[in-house]
Amino acid sequence: MSAVIGAEGVAHFVDEGFLVVPGLVDEPTIDAIRGELRAFALGEYDVANRPELPDDASEAERLGAMLAVHFPHWISPVIADAVRHPGIVDVLSGITGAHLAHWDGGVKCMQSMLFAKPPGLPGQAWHQDERFIPTRDRSLVGAWIALDDADEENGCLWVIPGSHRAGYLWPTRPHDDPEEFDPSDSCHGFDDTGAIAVPARAGDVVFFNGYLLHRSLRNRSVDRSRRALVNHYMSSASLLPWMMAEGVDIGIQDYRTVEIVVGEDPYAWKGVAEPPHAVFLRPTSGSANADDVRAEL
Repeated sequence: MSAVIGAEGVAHFVDEGFLVVPGLVDEPTIDAIRGELRAFALGEYDVANRPELPDDASEAERLGAMLAVHFPHWISPVIADAVRHPGIVDVLSGITGAHLAHWDGGVKCMQSMLFAKPPGLPGQAWHQDERFIPTRDRSLVGAWIALDDADEENGCLWVIPGSHRAGYLWPTRPHDDPEEFDPSDSCHGFDDTGAIAVPARAGDVVFFNGYLLHRSLRNRSVDRSRRALVNHYMSSASLLPWMMAEGVDIGIQDYRTVEIVVGEDPYAWKGVAEPPHAVFLRPTSGSANADDVRAEL
């Protein structure tokens, strides 16, 4: 059981599909993560798919050309520490498999994403993370760390509470609102009248289930970024049929570039794989999603 959120917080997450934990990450840690975003933008780390910019491009121009850094925890000690943040791990120890009767509390991480979202940058239309990172037991959890105060003006998260309960993946199609959203497809076919904004202060962490419908809107502020670090976790007992190898049955497919953050690894006998792809930047234009970029590397 999580000492941070208690039984009430766990129940809220199970029922509503999301939970906001205020002030979970302290200011020095937030500052350090912000510094890493700047380091990635300025080329202090060796990454793939860096946008082509003139040598004299400003820091603002470099940040503005970068939608996100994918898998920064592979090479950044600061982001690796954030993946294992004690407060976040404590919450995960209570919620990740709380819907499973015999979950042993084990949790592993498979992804991190560092977002810049300066003024003017679009959001992402309705989507479910489980579509992109499939688990075998519906245990995918996103931990969205606010690096700036996020509100409706600068593009905070929106969710549809309870939309995870059926474990149903909604169909997707291209949206018709390029001014509001990036090129990623949008889920459709559901009633979104119950959608609510989820404002957060810097240091707050929003946890959300992989089946929860969520989105973000364009950053309409004049001078405020909406930076965030989003890490994804799941039960350590679940196989992860992600980035599938050709010829391997889906029933035993298991992506093994993972890190155990709570408990023991029941699949330790398989070993942990080295990262199969370079850490890469996802540009603000020219790519529908991360899979498009990864396929080109």
